[in-house]
Amino acid sequence: PCSRGARHKQWYQRRVRGIGVVVMVHGDDKGLVLPPRVAKIQVVIVPCGMTDANKADLQAHCAALERTLCKAGLRASADMRMNVTTGWKFNHWELRGVPVRMEVGPRDMKNNQVVVVRRDNGVKATLPDENLEQSLQSLLDTVHDDMYNRALVERDNAMVVVKEWKDFCANLDQKKILLAPFCGAIPCEEAIKKDSARTGEAGEDEKAPAMGAKSLCIPFEQPGDATSETCICPNCDEKAKAYTLFGRSY
Repeated sequence: PCSRGARHKQWYQRRVRGIGVVVMVHGDDKGLVLPPRVAKIQVVIVPCGMTDANKADLQAHCAALERTLCKAGLRASADMRMNVTTGWKFNHWELRGVPVRMEVGPRDMKNNQVVVVRRDNGVKATLPDENLEQSLQSLLDTVHDDMYNRALVERDNAMVVVKEWKDFCANLDQKKILLAPFCGAIPCEEAIKKDSARTGEAGEDEKAPAMGAKSLCIPFEQPGDATSETCICPNCDEKAKAYTLFGRSY
């Protein structure tokens, strides 16, 4: 069994790597874009158009919306700060990746509605106050599904099955991740990493990543029977044990 220190290290590595994946896969130039199911705050409520005349009513209405959403199980928070502008608040919560921003102004109060903006694509919509909890939960589910499907398409477009070494290096240089037959031997993995590294020869892009490929995982879903193929390592004649995912660190 693992020692306590080893278990803590493994847990810490998994957690940090998971956070890194979320940041790199979903983030954009504005900051984080968090999936609703892992976001600490799912909906941030921002009062807009606040004046001395409507301040008390607008703040009370936003606080009531926050209580209603939290009671329904949504992780909501109302930003009542008075020392920053509305635009500053928008930028603040976009940077932190909150999935949905809810804008509430005097006109929205009068019309019994709210304006919501999705963080993942910036789409704005108007929702009625009636059954708002259900509408927001449905919206959050849609955001989750859309983010997952976009990431899945991007991953599939970047993944290539290769069986020849020349195809391995060519696709690696195109920033692809590669499914290749692999015998699993450590010397072969070290040779693959060494032989797939850039050497700085004439004609190569000096700004391109130079590291060699390393094995990432053995996917449960295999593209075929790897045992009928020879290991991708050019100096190995052994039969492969499985298709293994290789990639280059950036």
